[in-house]
Amino acid sequence: MPFEVEVQDGIGEIVFNHPPVNAFDSRMWLELPDIVYGLARRKEVRCLLIRAEGKGFCAGVDIKELQAAPNKIVDVNRGNFLSYQAVHRCELPVVAAPHGFVLGGGIGVCGASDAIIAADDAYFALPEIDRGAMGGAAHMQRILPHPRVRAAFLTGGRISAEEAWRLGGVERVAPRDEHLAAAREFAAVIAAKSRDALRIAKQALNGIEAFDVDQSYRWEQGFTFEMYMHEDSQAARDAFVHSGSAAKFDKSE
Repeated sequence: MPFEVEVQDGIGEIVFNHPPVNAFDSRMWLELPDIVYGLARRKEVRCLLIRAEGKGFCAGVDIKELQAAPNKIVDVNRGNFLSYQAVHRCELPVVAAPHGFVLGGGIGVCGASDAIIAADDAYFALPEIDRGAMGGAAHMQRILPHPRVRAAFLTGGRISAEEAWRLGGVERVAPRDEHLAAAREFAAVIAAKSRDALRIAKQALNGIEAFDVDQSYRWEQGFTFEMYMHEDSQAARDAFVHSGSAAKFDKSE
């Protein structure tokens, strides 16, 4: 099971557990929204906590699936959109607790959440430009300032948890061995409050956001699809799958 669910003391945990890197294929992304909505409907739950087992939080989509069947991009796009939308529109607060790598779809989940408690080894990155894809900047913009997002998006560079905290996108950074306890402690503060008050507060907060992250991400996904129709996209996926590195393109073109 790539997603495990645990409920205790008003906190509903969704645990990413799909070795080796928590990269999910189209079927898995399409399963996640129902898990989020289903957990939020449980009356004993007042806060959701999304965390992960393994080396990192989430490596995003399964590039090998797309390299073998590029037409799967339609299902992947749909699953990504519905998953992030489920986290964003979940009637209860959602806390993300990332550690290690937070890539692609991991950015979407964290960016759609209401608060982030990060481990000190966490880093955020959008390597899509080196994977033959687009997408993720809309949700990163819910975490970080626009100029920093552009720099990360265009270079595929990393942003440490400490920098994200300094820029105001992360609520707290905890040592790796204390991270889970810190995330649960923060979620417990939320879970101690009125369920109805939390539901109303979440609706109010979503209603006053500066931009519509769902529609902005949908706009991005159009360019993801366009990129997948380009020969450079296949070259980028081939390079990543075969060597784990970015493709080299002719600078004279």
